[in-house]
Amino acid sequence: MNGGSVKKYTKIRTVPTQPSEFKQPTSILHRTPWRPPVCVSAEGSYITLEDGRTVYDAVGGAAVSCLGNSHPKVIQALKDQVDTVSYVYNMQLSNAPAEALAKQLIDSSDGAFEIVGYASGGTEAMEGVLKVSRQYVLETGQGQRVNFIGRHLSFHGNSLATLSVAYHPTRRKPYQAIMDTTHFHHVSPAYAARFKGSEESEEQYVERLRKELEDKFLELGPDTVIGFVAETVVGATTGCVPAPKGYFKAMKSVCEKYGALFILDEASGYFCYVMSGMGRMGTLHAWQSFGDGVAPDIQAVAKGLGGGYASIGAVLMSKKVAEGIRGNSGLWKHGHTYQAHPLACAAALAVQEVIQEEDLLRNVQAQGQYLRQLLGERLCGPNALAAPYVYDIRGGGLFWGVEFDYDVVEATRLNLKGDQLAMLIQGRALKNGVVMMGFTGGANVEGTKGDHIILAPAYNVKKEEIEMIVDILVQSVEEVLTEAKSA
Repeated sequence: MNGGSVKKYTKIRTVPTQPSEFKQPTSILHRTPWRPPVCVSAEGSYITLEDGRTVYDAVGGAAVSCLGNSHPKVIQALKDQVDTVSYVYNMQLSNAPAEALAKQLIDSSDGAFEIVGYASGGTEAMEGVLKVSRQYVLETGQGQRVNFIGRHLSFHGNSLATLSVAYHPTRRKPYQAIMDTTHFHHVSPAYAARFKGSEESEEQYVERLRKELEDKFLELGPDTVIGFVAETVVGATTGCVPAPKGYFKAMKSVCEKYGALFILDEASGYFCYVMSGMGRMGTLHAWQSFGDGVAPDIQAVAKGLGGGYASIGAVLMSKKVAEGIRGNSGLWKHGHTYQAHPLACAAALAVQEVIQEEDLLRNVQAQGQYLRQLLGERLCGPNALAAPYVYDIRGGGLFWGVEFDYDVVEATRLNLKGDQLAMLIQGRALKNGVVMMGFTGGANVEGTKGDHIILAPAYNVKKEEIEMIVDILVQSVEEVLTEAKSA
Protein backbone atom coordinates (compact mmCIF):
# COMPACT_ATOMS: atom_id res chain seq x y z
CA MET A 1 0.00 0.00 0.00
CA ASN A 2 1.17 3.52 -0.72
CA GLY A 3 2.47 5.58 2.18
CA GLY A 4 -0.53 7.87 2.70
CA SER A 5 -2.96 4.98 2.87
CA VAL A 6 -0.98 3.18 5.57
CA LYS A 7 -1.55 6.07 7.97
CA LYS A 8 -5.26 6.20 7.21
CA TYR A 9 -5.91 2.50 7.74
CA THR A 10 -3.80 1.79 10.80
CA LYS A 11 -5.25 -1.68 11.46
CA ILE A 12 -4.07 -2.97 8.07
CA ARG A 13 -0.54 -4.27 7.61
CA THR A 14 0.06 -5.27 4.01
CA VAL A 15 0.85 -8.71 2.57
CA PRO A 16 2.54 -9.88 -0.63
CA THR A 17 0.37 -11.07 -3.53
CA GLN A 18 1.64 -14.66 -3.73
CA PRO A 19 4.91 -14.63 -1.78
CA SER A 20 7.35 -17.51 -1.79
CA GLU A 21 6.68 -18.31 1.86
CA PHE A 22 3.08 -19.19 0.92
CA LYS A 23 4.33 -21.84 -1.53
CA GLN A 24 5.95 -24.05 1.07
CA PRO A 25 4.76 -27.70 1.34
CA THR A 26 1.58 -28.29 3.29
CA SER A 27 -0.40 -31.32 4.41
CA ILE A 28 -3.61 -29.78 3.04
CA LEU A 29 -4.68 -30.24 -0.57
CA HIS A 30 -5.64 -26.58 -1.03
CA ARG A 31 -7.89 -25.09 -3.69
CA THR A 32 -5.00 -22.91 -4.83
CA PRO A 33 -1.66 -23.99 -6.33
CA TRP A 34 0.10 -22.14 -3.51
CA ARG A 35 -0.26 -22.30 0.26
CA PRO A 36 -2.68 -19.49 1.21
CA PRO A 37 -1.76 -17.16 4.07
CA VAL A 38 -2.65 -18.69 7.42
CA CYS A 39 -4.90 -16.68 9.72
CA VAL A 40 -4.37 -17.01 13.45
CA SER A 41 -6.92 -14.61 14.93
CA ALA A 42 -9.64 -12.19 13.94
CA GLU A 43 -11.68 -9.37 15.36
CA GLY A 44 -14.72 -8.33 13.38
CA SER A 45 -13.61 -8.18 9.74
CA TYR A 46 -9.93 -7.69 10.57
CA ILE A 47 -7.92 -10.91 10.22
CA THR A 48 -4.41 -11.34 11.62
CA LEU A 49 -2.04 -13.67 9.78
CA GLU A 50 0.62 -15.94 11.26
CA ASP A 51 3.37 -13.41 10.47
CA GLY A 52 1.53 -10.65 12.36
CA ARG A 53 0.15 -8.76 9.37
CA THR A 54 -3.53 -7.81 9.28
CA VAL A 55 -6.00 -7.69 6.38
CA TYR A 56 -9.59 -6.51 6.13
CA ASP A 57 -12.13 -9.02 4.79
CA ALA A 58 -14.38 -7.13 2.35
CA VAL A 59 -16.11 -10.22 1.00
CA GLY A 60 -16.96 -12.21 4.11
CA GLY A 61 -14.83 -15.17 3.02
CA ALA A 62 -17.29 -16.11 0.28
CA ALA A 63 -20.19 -13.84 1.31
CA VAL A 64 -20.50 -15.95 4.47
CA SER A 65 -19.26 -13.89 7.40
CA CYS A 66 -22.20 -11.55 7.83
CA LEU A 67 -21.22 -10.40 11.35
CA GLY A 68 -17.47 -10.71 11.06
CA ASN A 69 -15.60 -12.74 13.67
CA SER A 70 -15.80 -12.83 17.45
CA HIS A 71 -19.30 -11.43 17.99
CA PRO A 72 -19.80 -11.90 21.77
CA LYS A 73 -23.42 -13.09 21.58
CA VAL A 74 -22.66 -15.82 19.06
CA ILE A 75 -19.55 -16.94 20.91
CA GLN A 76 -21.54 -17.15 24.16
CA ALA A 77 -24.30 -19.13 22.46
CA LEU A 78 -21.74 -21.67 21.25
CA LYS A 79 -20.15 -21.93 24.68
CA ASP A 80 -23.51 -22.38 26.37
CA GLN A 81 -24.54 -25.06 23.90
CA VAL A 82 -21.30 -27.02 24.39
CA ASP A 83 -22.02 -26.98 28.11
CA THR A 84 -25.58 -28.23 27.49
CA VAL A 85 -25.75 -30.63 24.52
CA SER A 86 -22.98 -30.94 21.95
CA TYR A 87 -24.52 -33.61 19.67
CA VAL A 88 -27.58 -35.77 19.17
CA TYR A 89 -28.50 -37.73 16.05
CA ASN A 90 -31.51 -36.16 14.33
CA MET A 91 -33.25 -39.51 13.57
CA GLN A 92 -33.30 -40.32 17.27
CA LEU A 93 -33.62 -36.98 19.06
CA SER A 94 -34.32 -33.38 18.14
CA ASN A 95 -32.73 -30.52 20.08
CA ALA A 96 -33.85 -27.16 21.44
CA PRO A 97 -31.80 -24.80 19.21
CA ALA A 98 -32.87 -26.71 16.08
CA GLU A 99 -36.53 -26.33 17.01
CA ALA A 100 -36.12 -22.65 17.93
CA LEU A 101 -34.22 -21.82 14.74
CA ALA A 102 -36.83 -23.53 12.58
CA LYS A 103 -39.59 -21.52 14.25
CA GLN A 104 -37.62 -18.31 13.73
CA LEU A 105 -37.12 -19.07 10.03
CA ILE A 106 -40.79 -19.83 9.50
CA ASP A 107 -42.06 -16.84 11.52
CA SER A 108 -39.84 -14.43 9.58
CA SER A 109 -40.81 -15.66 6.10
CA ASP A 110 -43.96 -13.54 5.55
CA GLY A 111 -45.98 -16.75 5.41
CA ALA A 112 -43.94 -18.18 2.52
CA PHE A 113 -42.76 -21.30 4.33
CA GLU A 114 -44.20 -23.87 6.71
CA ILE A 115 -41.48 -26.42 7.46
CA VAL A 116 -37.68 -26.55 7.54
CA GLY A 117 -35.15 -29.28 6.83
CA TYR A 118 -31.51 -28.90 7.86
CA ALA A 119 -28.22 -29.50 6.09
CA SER A 120 -24.57 -28.82 6.82
CA GLY A 121 -24.02 -26.24 4.07
CA GLY A 122 -25.20 -24.92 0.74
CA THR A 123 -24.37 -27.89 -1.46
CA GLU A 124 -26.07 -30.25 0.97
CA ALA A 125 -29.05 -27.91 1.14
CA MET A 126 -29.43 -27.92 -2.65
CA GLU A 127 -29.06 -31.70 -2.75
CA GLY A 128 -31.86 -31.76 -0.20
CA VAL A 129 -33.94 -29.44 -2.39
CA LEU A 130 -33.60 -31.71 -5.40
CA LYS A 131 -34.43 -34.82 -3.38
CA VAL A 132 -37.39 -33.35 -1.53
CA SER A 133 -38.74 -32.05 -4.85
CA ARG A 134 -38.66 -35.54 -6.29
CA GLN A 135 -40.15 -36.92 -3.07
CA TYR A 136 -42.97 -34.39 -3.29
CA VAL A 137 -43.99 -35.32 -6.83
CA LEU A 138 -43.85 -39.03 -5.98
CA GLU A 139 -45.98 -38.63 -2.87
CA THR A 140 -48.56 -36.56 -4.74
CA GLY A 141 -48.97 -39.13 -7.50
CA GLN A 142 -46.80 -37.44 -10.14
CA GLY A 143 -44.08 -40.02 -10.57
CA GLN A 144 -43.70 -39.18 -14.25
CA ARG A 145 -42.01 -35.89 -13.29
CA VAL A 146 -38.27 -36.59 -13.59
CA ASN A 147 -36.76 -33.43 -15.12
CA PHE A 148 -35.29 -30.26 -13.66
CA ILE A 149 -34.70 -27.05 -15.60
CA GLY A 150 -31.86 -24.81 -14.47
CA ARG A 151 -30.06 -21.92 -16.17
CA HIS A 152 -26.82 -21.42 -18.01
CA LEU A 153 -24.17 -19.45 -16.08
CA SER A 154 -25.49 -20.58 -12.70
CA PHE A 155 -24.00 -22.39 -9.73
CA HIS A 156 -25.81 -24.50 -7.14
CA GLY A 157 -23.03 -26.43 -5.41
CA ASN A 158 -20.14 -28.83 -5.91
CA SER A 159 -21.84 -32.23 -5.82
CA LEU A 160 -22.56 -34.02 -9.09
CA ALA A 161 -26.31 -33.37 -8.90
CA THR A 162 -25.96 -29.69 -8.07
CA LEU A 163 -23.33 -29.23 -10.77
CA SER A 164 -25.79 -30.87 -13.16
CA VAL A 165 -28.73 -28.61 -12.40
CA ALA A 166 -26.43 -25.60 -12.57
CA TYR A 167 -24.23 -24.61 -15.50
CA HIS A 168 -20.92 -23.23 -14.30
CA PRO A 169 -18.69 -24.20 -17.25
CA THR A 170 -15.32 -24.38 -15.50
CA ARG A 171 -16.67 -26.17 -12.43
CA ARG A 172 -18.49 -28.76 -14.59
CA LYS A 173 -15.61 -29.42 -16.97
CA PRO A 174 -13.62 -32.08 -15.02
CA TYR A 175 -16.77 -34.09 -14.29
CA GLN A 176 -18.70 -33.61 -17.53
CA ALA A 177 -18.33 -37.25 -18.58
CA ILE A 178 -20.04 -38.56 -15.42
CA MET A 179 -22.74 -35.90 -15.01
CA ASP A 180 -26.47 -36.48 -15.52
CA THR A 181 -27.52 -34.83 -18.77
CA THR A 182 -30.74 -36.82 -19.06
CA HIS A 183 -32.71 -35.26 -16.21
CA PHE A 184 -31.12 -31.81 -15.97
CA HIS A 185 -31.78 -29.19 -18.65
CA HIS A 186 -31.01 -25.48 -19.07
CA VAL A 187 -32.37 -22.20 -20.36
CA SER A 188 -30.76 -18.77 -20.73
CA PRO A 189 -29.49 -16.67 -17.82
CA ALA A 190 -31.36 -13.53 -16.77
CA TYR A 191 -28.54 -11.07 -17.40
CA ALA A 192 -29.94 -8.11 -19.27
CA ALA A 193 -26.69 -6.12 -19.49
CA ARG A 194 -25.08 -8.86 -21.54
CA PHE A 195 -27.90 -10.77 -23.23
CA LYS A 196 -30.82 -8.38 -23.77
CA GLY A 197 -31.14 -7.39 -27.42
CA SER A 198 -30.24 -3.79 -28.26
CA GLU A 199 -33.77 -3.19 -29.57
CA GLU A 200 -35.54 -5.05 -26.76
CA SER A 201 -37.21 -3.34 -23.82
CA GLU A 202 -36.79 -4.94 -20.40
CA GLU A 203 -40.37 -6.21 -20.63
CA GLN A 204 -39.70 -7.78 -24.03
CA TYR A 205 -36.54 -9.41 -22.71
CA VAL A 206 -38.43 -10.94 -19.78
CA GLU A 207 -41.15 -12.17 -22.14
CA ARG A 208 -38.50 -13.81 -24.35
CA LEU A 209 -37.08 -15.62 -21.34
CA ARG A 210 -40.56 -16.65 -20.19
CA LYS A 211 -41.32 -18.09 -23.62
CA GLU A 212 -37.99 -19.92 -23.70
CA LEU A 213 -38.81 -21.58 -20.37
CA GLU A 214 -42.29 -22.52 -21.56
CA ASP A 215 -40.84 -23.91 -24.80
CA LYS A 216 -38.46 -26.06 -22.74
CA PHE A 217 -41.42 -27.38 -20.72
CA LEU A 218 -43.21 -28.26 -23.95
CA GLU A 219 -40.10 -29.87 -25.43
CA LEU A 220 -39.60 -32.11 -22.40
CA GLY A 221 -43.30 -32.73 -21.83
CA PRO A 222 -44.95 -30.37 -19.37
CA ASP A 223 -45.95 -33.15 -16.98
CA THR A 224 -42.37 -34.48 -16.80
CA VAL A 225 -40.85 -31.36 -15.21
CA ILE A 226 -40.32 -31.42 -11.44
CA GLY A 227 -39.30 -27.79 -11.19
CA PHE A 228 -37.41 -24.74 -12.39
CA VAL A 229 -34.31 -23.86 -10.32
CA ALA A 230 -32.67 -20.42 -10.15
CA GLU A 231 -30.39 -18.32 -7.97
CA THR A 232 -32.34 -15.28 -6.82
CA VAL A 233 -29.25 -13.15 -7.41
CA VAL A 234 -26.51 -14.95 -9.30
CA GLY A 235 -23.35 -15.25 -7.25
CA ALA A 236 -19.83 -15.59 -8.58
CA THR A 237 -20.70 -17.13 -11.96
CA THR A 238 -21.74 -13.77 -13.38
CA GLY A 239 -21.00 -11.57 -10.35
CA CYS A 240 -23.95 -10.29 -8.29
CA VAL A 241 -26.42 -10.08 -11.20
CA PRO A 242 -30.05 -9.44 -10.14
CA ALA A 243 -32.81 -10.47 -12.51
CA PRO A 244 -34.73 -7.83 -14.49
CA LYS A 245 -38.04 -6.56 -13.12
CA GLY A 246 -40.86 -9.06 -13.48
CA TYR A 247 -38.58 -11.99 -14.29
CA PHE A 248 -39.40 -14.25 -11.35
CA LYS A 249 -43.11 -13.55 -11.61
CA ALA A 250 -42.94 -14.62 -15.26
CA MET A 251 -40.95 -17.77 -14.50
CA LYS A 252 -43.27 -18.77 -11.67
CA SER A 253 -46.27 -18.32 -13.95
CA VAL A 254 -44.87 -21.01 -16.26
CA CYS A 255 -44.28 -23.36 -13.33
CA GLU A 256 -47.82 -22.82 -12.04
CA LYS A 257 -49.33 -23.29 -15.50
CA TYR A 258 -47.80 -26.76 -15.78
CA GLY A 259 -47.87 -27.81 -12.13
CA ALA A 260 -44.11 -27.70 -11.55
CA LEU A 261 -42.24 -26.38 -8.51
CA PHE A 262 -40.68 -22.91 -8.47
CA ILE A 263 -37.36 -23.30 -6.64
CA LEU A 264 -34.96 -20.57 -5.52
CA ASP A 265 -31.42 -21.12 -4.34
CA GLU A 266 -30.20 -18.56 -1.82
CA ALA A 267 -27.69 -20.99 -0.32
CA SER A 268 -25.06 -21.76 -2.94
CA GLY A 269 -22.62 -19.52 -4.69
CA TYR A 270 -19.00 -20.01 -5.50
CA PHE A 271 -17.16 -22.22 -3.02
CA CYS A 272 -20.29 -24.28 -2.67
CA TYR A 273 -22.93 -22.30 -0.99
CA VAL A 274 -26.07 -18.92 -2.75
CA MET A 275 -24.58 -15.82 -1.54
CA SER A 276 -27.57 -13.52 -1.71
CA GLY A 277 -29.80 -14.89 1.06
CA MET A 278 -30.34 -14.30 4.77
CA GLY A 279 -29.97 -10.53 4.72
CA ARG A 280 -27.24 -9.95 2.15
CA MET A 281 -29.58 -7.99 -0.17
CA GLY A 282 -31.04 -5.89 2.65
CA THR A 283 -34.05 -8.15 3.19
CA LEU A 284 -33.95 -11.48 5.01
CA HIS A 285 -34.63 -13.36 1.77
CA ALA A 286 -33.35 -11.95 -1.51
CA TRP A 287 -36.68 -12.50 -3.29
CA GLN A 288 -38.25 -10.03 -0.85
CA SER A 289 -36.05 -7.32 -2.39
CA PHE A 290 -37.74 -7.46 -5.76
CA GLY A 291 -41.13 -6.14 -4.64
CA ASP A 292 -43.33 -8.44 -6.73
CA GLY A 293 -44.16 -10.87 -3.92
CA VAL A 294 -42.92 -13.96 -5.76
CA ALA A 295 -42.09 -16.52 -3.07
CA PRO A 296 -40.73 -19.94 -4.02
CA ASP A 297 -42.25 -23.34 -3.34
CA ILE A 298 -38.87 -24.49 -2.00
CA GLN A 299 -35.80 -22.46 -1.09
CA ALA A 300 -32.27 -23.27 0.04
CA VAL A 301 -30.38 -21.01 2.46
CA ALA A 302 -26.91 -21.35 3.95
CA LYS A 303 -24.12 -18.78 4.00
CA GLY A 304 -25.63 -15.96 6.05
CA LEU A 305 -27.63 -18.43 8.13
CA GLY A 306 -24.69 -19.38 10.33
CA GLY A 307 -22.50 -16.43 9.39
CA GLY A 308 -19.40 -18.62 9.33
CA TYR A 309 -19.65 -19.49 13.03
CA ALA A 310 -20.88 -22.96 12.12
CA SER A 311 -21.47 -25.00 8.99
CA ILE A 312 -25.21 -25.07 8.38
CA GLY A 313 -27.78 -24.90 5.60
CA ALA A 314 -31.53 -25.25 5.44
CA VAL A 315 -34.31 -26.17 3.05
CA LEU A 316 -37.45 -24.05 3.45
CA MET A 317 -40.70 -25.56 2.17
CA SER A 318 -44.01 -23.89 1.40
CA LYS A 319 -47.38 -24.99 2.71
CA LYS A 320 -48.10 -26.78 -0.59
CA VAL A 321 -44.97 -28.90 -0.33
CA ALA A 322 -45.43 -29.43 3.42
CA GLU A 323 -48.98 -30.70 2.93
CA GLY A 324 -47.94 -32.95 0.07
CA ILE A 325 -45.39 -34.71 2.26
CA ARG A 326 -47.29 -34.63 5.54
CA GLY A 327 -50.33 -36.09 3.81
CA ASN A 328 -48.34 -39.14 2.76
CA SER A 329 -45.09 -40.40 4.30
CA GLY A 330 -44.90 -37.53 6.78
CA LEU A 331 -41.10 -37.55 6.82
CA TRP A 332 -38.10 -36.31 4.85
CA LYS A 333 -36.47 -39.25 3.05
CA HIS A 334 -33.07 -37.58 3.10
CA GLY A 335 -30.50 -36.95 5.77
CA HIS A 336 -26.94 -36.64 6.96
CA THR A 337 -25.13 -37.43 10.20
CA TYR A 338 -24.69 -33.80 11.21
CA GLN A 339 -28.11 -32.57 10.14
CA ALA A 340 -29.67 -30.23 12.74
CA HIS A 341 -26.44 -30.25 14.74
CA PRO A 342 -27.08 -28.52 18.09
CA LEU A 343 -23.95 -26.35 17.93
CA ALA A 344 -24.64 -25.24 14.36
CA CYS A 345 -28.27 -24.44 15.12
CA ALA A 346 -27.35 -22.55 18.30
CA ALA A 347 -24.84 -20.45 16.39
CA ALA A 348 -27.26 -19.78 13.54
CA LEU A 349 -30.05 -18.81 15.91
CA ALA A 350 -27.73 -16.35 17.66
CA VAL A 351 -26.62 -14.88 14.30
CA GLN A 352 -30.23 -14.33 13.25
CA GLU A 353 -31.06 -12.75 16.62
CA VAL A 354 -28.11 -10.37 16.31
CA ILE A 355 -29.27 -9.32 12.83
CA GLN A 356 -32.69 -8.45 14.29
CA GLU A 357 -31.56 -6.91 17.59
CA GLU A 358 -28.90 -4.69 16.01
CA ASP A 359 -31.19 -3.69 13.12
CA LEU A 360 -28.50 -4.79 10.69
CA LEU A 361 -30.76 -5.07 7.64
CA ARG A 362 -31.19 -1.30 7.83
CA ASN A 363 -27.41 -0.95 7.92
CA VAL A 364 -27.09 -3.31 4.94
CA GLN A 365 -29.42 -1.06 2.95
CA ALA A 366 -27.75 2.20 3.99
CA GLN A 367 -24.14 1.11 3.62
CA GLY A 368 -24.98 -0.76 0.43
CA GLN A 369 -26.31 2.42 -1.17
CA TYR A 370 -23.18 4.27 -0.08
CA LEU A 371 -20.95 1.52 -1.46
CA ARG A 372 -22.73 1.67 -4.82
CA GLN A 373 -22.41 5.45 -4.91
CA LEU A 374 -18.68 5.37 -4.20
CA LEU A 375 -18.03 2.61 -6.72
CA GLY A 376 -19.73 4.65 -9.43
CA GLU A 377 -17.96 7.88 -8.54
CA ARG A 378 -14.49 6.41 -8.10
CA LEU A 379 -14.46 3.84 -10.90
CA CYS A 380 -16.65 5.49 -13.54
CA GLY A 381 -16.24 9.22 -12.88
CA PRO A 382 -14.87 11.57 -15.56
CA ASN A 383 -11.33 11.43 -14.18
CA ALA A 384 -11.30 7.75 -13.22
CA LEU A 385 -8.41 5.80 -14.72
CA ALA A 386 -10.55 2.64 -14.62
CA ALA A 387 -13.60 4.14 -16.35
CA PRO A 388 -12.94 2.83 -19.90
CA TYR A 389 -12.53 -0.71 -18.58
CA VAL A 390 -15.61 -0.92 -16.30
CA TYR A 391 -18.50 -2.60 -18.08
CA ASP A 392 -21.05 -2.77 -15.28
CA ILE A 393 -21.57 -2.23 -11.55
CA ARG A 394 -24.51 -4.25 -10.23
CA GLY A 395 -25.95 -5.89 -7.15
CA GLY A 396 -27.87 -4.72 -4.10
CA GLY A 397 -27.61 -4.49 -0.32
CA LEU A 398 -24.04 -5.44 0.59
CA PHE A 399 -23.53 -7.67 -2.46
CA TRP A 400 -21.88 -5.85 -5.37
CA GLY A 401 -20.00 -6.86 -8.47
CA VAL A 402 -17.78 -4.79 -10.76
CA GLU A 403 -17.34 -6.25 -14.24
CA PHE A 404 -14.48 -5.27 -16.52
CA ASP A 405 -14.71 -5.22 -20.32
CA TYR A 406 -12.10 -6.77 -22.61
CA ASP A 407 -13.85 -5.59 -25.79
CA VAL A 408 -13.07 -1.88 -25.49
CA VAL A 409 -10.12 -0.57 -27.50
CA GLU A 410 -8.24 0.41 -24.35
CA ALA A 411 -8.40 -3.17 -23.03
CA THR A 412 -6.86 -4.60 -26.18
CA ARG A 413 -3.72 -2.59 -25.43
CA LEU A 414 -3.23 -4.10 -21.99
CA ASN A 415 -0.42 -6.60 -21.51
CA LEU A 416 -1.67 -8.86 -18.73
CA LYS A 417 0.98 -11.49 -19.51
CA GLY A 418 -1.64 -14.22 -19.75
CA ASP A 419 -3.21 -13.48 -16.36
CA GLN A 420 -6.86 -12.67 -15.66
CA LEU A 421 -7.51 -9.03 -14.82
CA ALA A 422 -9.84 -9.85 -11.93
CA MET A 423 -7.34 -12.21 -10.33
CA LEU A 424 -4.58 -9.63 -10.68
CA ILE A 425 -6.81 -7.08 -8.94
CA GLN A 426 -7.69 -9.59 -6.21
CA GLY A 427 -4.02 -10.31 -5.63
CA ARG A 428 -3.07 -6.65 -5.58
CA ALA A 429 -5.91 -5.83 -3.19
CA LEU A 430 -4.65 -8.51 -0.82
CA LYS A 431 -1.18 -7.00 -1.03
CA ASN A 432 -2.77 -3.65 -0.22
CA GLY A 433 -4.56 -5.10 2.79
CA VAL A 434 -8.10 -5.99 1.71
CA VAL A 435 -9.56 -9.40 0.80
CA MET A 436 -11.80 -9.37 -2.32
CA MET A 437 -12.92 -12.05 -4.78
CA GLY A 438 -12.07 -12.07 -8.48
CA PHE A 439 -13.60 -14.30 -11.17
CA THR A 440 -13.80 -14.80 -14.90
CA GLY A 441 -17.12 -15.65 -16.55
CA GLY A 442 -20.63 -14.39 -17.12
CA ALA A 443 -20.15 -12.41 -20.31
CA ASN A 444 -20.61 -15.47 -22.53
CA VAL A 445 -22.27 -18.85 -22.12
CA GLU A 446 -18.90 -20.61 -22.27
CA GLY A 447 -17.88 -18.79 -19.08
CA THR A 448 -14.55 -17.66 -20.54
CA LYS A 449 -15.17 -13.91 -20.62
CA GLY A 450 -16.27 -11.26 -18.17
CA ASP A 451 -13.79 -10.60 -15.36
CA HIS A 452 -15.44 -9.28 -12.21
CA ILE A 453 -14.68 -8.42 -8.59
CA ILE A 454 -17.19 -9.18 -5.83
CA LEU A 455 -17.56 -7.18 -2.61
CA ALA A 456 -19.69 -8.50 0.26
CA PRO A 457 -18.68 -6.93 3.59
CA ALA A 458 -20.25 -7.81 6.92
CA TYR A 459 -23.71 -6.47 7.73
CA ASN A 460 -22.27 -4.37 10.58
CA VAL A 461 -19.72 -2.65 8.33
CA LYS A 462 -19.11 1.02 9.14
CA LYS A 463 -19.13 3.98 6.76
CA GLU A 464 -15.39 4.55 7.12
CA GLU A 465 -14.78 0.88 6.29
CA ILE A 466 -16.86 1.22 3.11
CA GLU A 467 -14.63 4.16 2.16
CA MET A 468 -11.52 2.11 2.88
CA ILE A 469 -12.77 -0.81 0.75
CA VAL A 470 -13.41 1.47 -2.22
CA ASP A 471 -10.13 3.36 -1.74
CA ILE A 472 -8.13 0.15 -1.87
CA LEU A 473 -10.16 -1.36 -4.72
CA VAL A 474 -9.56 1.76 -6.82
CA GLN A 475 -5.90 1.86 -5.85
CA SER A 476 -5.48 -1.81 -6.76
CA VAL A 477 -7.29 -1.48 -10.09
CA GLU A 478 -5.23 1.56 -11.05
CA GLU A 479 -1.95 -0.10 -10.10
CA VAL A 480 -2.73 -3.21 -12.16
CA LEU A 481 -3.89 -1.18 -15.17
CA THR A 482 -0.87 1.15 -15.02
CA GLU A 483 1.53 -1.78 -14.94
CA ALA A 484 -0.32 -3.59 -17.74
CA LYS A 485 -0.25 -0.50 -19.97
CA SER A 486 3.46 0.07 -19.42
CA ALA A 487 4.49 -3.57 -19.86
